[in-house]
Amino acid sequence: MAGMPFQHELSAYPRYLPIAEHGLIGDLRSVALVGTNGTIDWYCCPSFDDPSVFAAILDAERGGRFELAAAVAARTKQFYFPDTNVLITRFFTEDGVGEVQDFMPVCCGESGEVRRHRVIRRVVCVRGTVPFRALIAPRFNYGADPHTLRSLEGMVIFESPERSLALTSTVAVETDGRDAWADFKLSEGETAVFALDQLGEQVMPRGCAHTEAEQEFNATVAYWRSWLHQSRYRGRWREMVHRSALTLKLLTYAPTGAIVAAPTTSLPEQLGGERNWDYRYVWVRDAAFAVYALLRLGFSGEAAAFMKFLTTHISPGDGAASGPLQIMYGIDGRSELPERELPHLEGYQGSAPVRVGNAAADQLQLDIYGALIDSIYLYDKWAEPISSGQWDDLCQLVEWVCEHWDQPDEGVWETRGGRKNFLYSRLMCWVAIERAIRLANHRGLPADHRRWRQARDAIYRRIMDHGWSERRGAFVQYEDADVLDASVLMMPLAKFIAPTDPKWLSTLDALTEDLVSDSLVYRYDPQASPDGLRGDEGTFSICSFWYVEALVRAGRLDEARLAFEKMLTYANHLGLYAEEIGRTGEQQGNFPQAFTHLSLISAAFNLDRALG
Repeated sequence: MAGMPFQHELSAYPRYLPIAEHGLIGDLRSVALVGTNGTIDWYCCPSFDDPSVFAAILDAERGGRFELAAAVAARTKQFYFPDTNVLITRFFTEDGVGEVQDFMPVCCGESGEVRRHRVIRRVVCVRGTVPFRALIAPRFNYGADPHTLRSLEGMVIFESPERSLALTSTVAVETDGRDAWADFKLSEGETAVFALDQLGEQVMPRGCAHTEAEQEFNATVAYWRSWLHQSRYRGRWREMVHRSALTLKLLTYAPTGAIVAAPTTSLPEQLGGERNWDYRYVWVRDAAFAVYALLRLGFSGEAAAFMKFLTTHISPGDGAASGPLQIMYGIDGRSELPERELPHLEGYQGSAPVRVGNAAADQLQLDIYGALIDSIYLYDKWAEPISSGQWDDLCQLVEWVCEHWDQPDEGVWETRGGRKNFLYSRLMCWVAIERAIRLANHRGLPADHRRWRQARDAIYRRIMDHGWSERRGAFVQYEDADVLDASVLMMPLAKFIAPTDPKWLSTLDALTEDLVSDSLVYRYDPQASPDGLRGDEGTFSICSFWYVEALVRAGRLDEARLAFEKMLTYANHLGLYAEEIGRTGEQQGNFPQAFTHLSLISAAFNLDRALG
C-alpha cells in the first residue's frame, strides 16, 4: 500500500475521514476529536493516556464512535465559537439548518464533578426543520473489552470491567443491549441535549436538562475567553496565534501541569507505513518548547504548572551515562511507558500497527537538556525567579551535560537506526550550559563558572570543526558527514551563530535547495541518512516554521512572510495542524501536534516584530 497514490488509498477506506477533517474539544484532562460529519471518533477517558472509549479513527468497525448528525443529505461546516474551544458543526439540509455544539466543561479542583469528565453535545435547529440521528457505540479499552448496557431512570449505562459511562438525553433513546441510538426531528429554535459522563464512587448518574446544558455552555465559553484574555499578542496573525495557544492549552493536563506532545496515538506519518507512534505523553523537549511559546504570549500560569511538574514528578537521577532525565514521562510523572501493539485494530485507513506506549522513552537524546534549561531560563526572566531548590536541580543537570555532551545519541528525531554524533544534540548541550551561565550571572547564583565555560566553548569548537561540511557548504546532520538536516535551523534561533554569518547563510541556501518544497521543510532525507524505519514521511511542520524564523533573522523578510502565509494555507479549516504535511497537502501524523502550534506562535511573533 505504501507505493499507491494517496487518492487511491483514500478511496479504499471511505469509512475514514481525512485527519484534517476534525476539531478538538477537551477539559484539560482528556480530549475528543469531532469529525466534520458530527462523529466523535477519538476519546480516551478519563485521561489523555487512558484506553479509548471511541477509537473509530483507528478502526472504523471495532473502535467505537458517537455519531450525531443530520439524518438526511447535508453540507457541513465546522468552526469554533469565537475565542473558545467550543466546537460547532453545522448541517445545511434542504429543509433547514441545524448545528451540534460540542464541548467539555472545565472543572477546577478535585470535586466529584471533575471526575465526571462530561462530554456535552447540544443540538440546535437554527432554521426550518432538520431530522437528526444519534448513535452511541462505545468500545472500551481500545475496543478489546466487552460491555453491557442497562437503562436506569431514563439514562443508559454502559459498563465494562474497567470503565462505566452514563448517557443522558432529552430525546427518547433506543437500545439493543450494546449500543444506543435516537431518531428525532427539531424545528427552528428547538434543542436536544446528549451528555456522556464517566461514573465512579464519587460520580453518580445525573441528567443534563436543557437549562443545565445552557449554563454549562455559557460557563465553558466564559472559561476559555477569560483564559485567552491573558494573551499579550496583538500582531498581524492574531486569530491563528490564539487558536494555536488554545490548542496548546487543551494539551495540558491540569492535575500535574504536564503537557502532552499530541492527544492521539498511531495516526500514520505515511499511509500504509509503520511510522505510527503514541504521543500522549510528556516529551521534555516538546513541553519545554510549549512553555516558551506560551510565555511569549503572556501565559505564565502554564509555565509555572510545568515547573511544578518538573519539581514534583521529575528529579535528576544519579547521573548515569544514560542521563539523569528520560526524554519523556507519563502525564502523572511515571517513567515506565512500555510500548505494545494492538493487532485487533486495523489502524487509520489500514495503517497498522496501532501502538500504545512508547519505547523511545528509553532513548538517549541529549538535546532535551538545552530545551529544558532554556525554558527555565526564560521562566526566570519573564515570569518569576526560580527557587534555590530548582537551581540546585538545574546545576545537577548542567554538571551531567558537561560530563556527557560528547556521547553519540538517538537525536531529536528519535531515529531507530543507531546512535550518532548529531549536531543538534551538540547544539542544545551548548544551549543548556550557556543559558545556565546567563542565569547564574544574572541572579548571582553559585556555579562552577570555569568548568561550565570550558565545556561550553569545547562544544562550540567541536561543532565548528566537525559539524561543518566544506563539500556541502553547510552545517550537517552529524559529525564529519555530508547529510543535511532541518534541525540545524535552530542554530541562529538558539543564538549559537549570527543569523547573517556567511557559514549560516550558506547553510540556509543549502537547506532551501535540498529540503524545502513550497515553504514546506523535510526533516532529512531518509535515503541519504537511514533511520531504521521503512517508508517515507511528509514535510515536518515545526521545521517549516523554524525555516520562517531563520529567514526572518537573516533579514529575508519578504521570503519569510511568503513562506509563513503559505504555511497557513496548509492548516485545516479550524487552524489546526498535525505533525506533518503530505505530498498533496494532507495532514499526516498525530493530530493536533504541540510542536507545530508552538513553532507557529514563535514564527508569528518574531516575523510580526521584524515587520514592525
